[in-house]
Amino acid sequence: MVRHYIPEKVIDIPEHLRNEDMEHIKDMTNLNEALPVVTVRDQQYLEDAKGKLIPLSQVSDDLRLRDGLVREKLSTVVGLQKQLRDFKIEVMADIQAFIQLSAEKYGVTVGGTKGNVTLTTVKGDMRMMRQVSENLAFDEKLIAAKALIDECIIEWSEGSRPEIQTLVQDAFQTDQQGKISTGRVLGLRRLQIADEKWKRAMEAISDSIHVQDTKAYVRFQKRNETTGKWETLPLDMAAV
Repeated sequence: MVRHYIPEKVIDIPEHLRNEDMEHIKDMTNLNEALPVVTVRDQQYLEDAKGKLIPLSQVSDDLRLRDGLVREKLSTVVGLQKQLRDFKIEVMADIQAFIQLSAEKYGVTVGGTKGNVTLTTVKGDMRMMRQVSENLAFDEKLIAAKALIDECIIEWSEGSRPEIQTLVQDAFQTDQQGKISTGRVLGLRRLQIADEKWKRAMEAISDSIHVQDTKAYVRFQKRNETTGKWETLPLDMAAV
């Protein structure tokens, strides 16, 4: 038994399967067909990572085997990636069509794909979920909002509560990528402050926020027959 280690997981590959895989690799008789051979004046070369042309005759068989193996598997992965992408498009379209079909019963037309939805089997043992997340960002109006808030803090310096000053300072701190947390800034709007200048600042914050992009996800889950808990079916190779 050969143990292959992957982050947070150990996969045991039976010896007979490993031997079969090795024989498959060794049986690659015409290696040159899989290689990106460059022909210059009837001479064949392989290009290395630095762009240098190496005569094919100087490339050992094990290097050709390695190159061919990687290219063969990558070719398969590209195909699987396309299948997964096409499947996602199909699932999203089917979910939206089902939502529209359900809405038509009530004489309603549903536009767009915004909003989360969960579709569950009658038995309640399987479900698929469409989740749509919006990436929010601020525009230049946030600078005006920050200036107004700073003026408020200065005017309140004698009577303002220290925790409000801390909330404001934390809200406008940037992360390692230089981005401001939308959650913390928008959280300032929940503060019940009657000051007119503060209200103008909160209005500027509301006007500065916009949707930068939207991402849609689909997840599939089955209920564990023993525990009754929902288990997500992973579609990434590291999780299967």
